[in-house]
Amino acid sequence: MKNIAISGFSDEISSELDTQLKTVSELGMRYISLRGVDGENISKYSVESIQKDVLPRLEKWNIGVSSIGSPIGKIYINDDAAFEAQLETLNTLCQISNALDCKYIRIFSFYIPKEDNFDDYEKEVIAKLKQFAKIAEQYNVILLHENEKDIFGDIARRCNVILNEVGSEHFKAIFDFANFVQCDEDPQACYKLLTPHIEYIHIKDAVYEDSVNVLCGTGDGQIESILKQAIDRGYEGFLTLEPHLVVFDSLKDLELEHSTETIQNTVAKDGAEGYKMQYEALLKILSNIEQEENA
Repeated sequence: MKNIAISGFSDEISSELDTQLKTVSELGMRYISLRGVDGENISKYSVESIQKDVLPRLEKWNIGVSSIGSPIGKIYINDDAAFEAQLETLNTLCQISNALDCKYIRIFSFYIPKEDNFDDYEKEVIAKLKQFAKIAEQYNVILLHENEKDIFGDIARRCNVILNEVGSEHFKAIFDFANFVQCDEDPQACYKLLTPHIEYIHIKDAVYEDSVNVLCGTGDGQIESILKQAIDRGYEGFLTLEPHLVVFDSLKDLELEHSTETIQNTVAKDGAEGYKMQYEALLKILSNIEQEENA
């Protein structure tokens, strides 16, 4: 489809980068979202190690990087020491993005103590996100906020608040269907509210009943309907696979707790098969949209 490129969190295939690149290349894909690299999160790498150890392998396979899947913002809002450390990490990640010719870094909006009212932390969250955005601006990088449970920007209303209040061309939204479902939100209503801010889309689906992730297009994410609306509005850019169909090594770093409870682990025999299934399901969705447009 014109002006749409498919990428994916290839560490769901394998923790080994060479296996990731071989698999996505065999599928005919030209981009990955870089998160887990040889068993380590991308945030643990230096610019030099990326240039020496990672970039040559990407070039060998002719694979580009659509985004950096960073853990920035996945700290408690009141942990000031961790925040200061993440300012330094983000600075390095921006340099890594520049080295990889990648303009996007995925971030989050801080864990909030569960016993507290999330809205009470609005000003503090916005102030810290503005510091992140200021760093990104220095490197001409765009930070992509991912909606997710347990963080301030879990539901569309709060996502809209931070996107408006940070008010930066270097701070935009990822739209993640499954994560809204897992927060009992209506993805269609979320899309309508956040449309002006959406810069990037994650392809992940889930069901309301038990929050389990399912093959894209088979859950409650309304993926085909919303993608059609986005494309009709002129969406250009990446659709990034995040299957979450089997347990993978990097999963332990992604959530506060219960990270495996939303993964069936029976849909595919391994990460490579799950990734392929998600890719083919997305291609089918895009084909349906294209056929409808041409009818």
